[in-house]
Amino acid sequence: MTSLHAKLLAAALAVASSPPVLAAEVDRRQENQQARIGEGVESGQLTPRETARLEGKEARTRHEIRRDRAANGGKLTPAEKARINRQENRTSRQIYREKHNDRHM
Repeated sequence: MTSLHAKLLAAALAVASSPPVLAAEVDRRQENQQARIGEGVESGQLTPRETARLEGKEARTRHEIRRDRAANGGKLTPAEKARINRQENRTSRQIYREKHNDRHM
């Protein structure tokens, strides 16, 4: 297993083992984006550098979600949900662009 695959597996496990208090919509979005990144790696559409950049963005978003929830008794405020959604929208667009930019492994 390459180190890239090991990192992807670790990131997927981190998402899968998140506390059950996470909102379903946030969980689904994170899982979906992780799957899209994984598909890009498997198909060769994402280079290691692109993958690392996208994984970093996802990790920062997960960290923000955990921090916000810790500050609010396990819940996200509507403003925090909106901010996270905007971040995820930007990351989603970047995933698409990176997968379709004709750079391959």
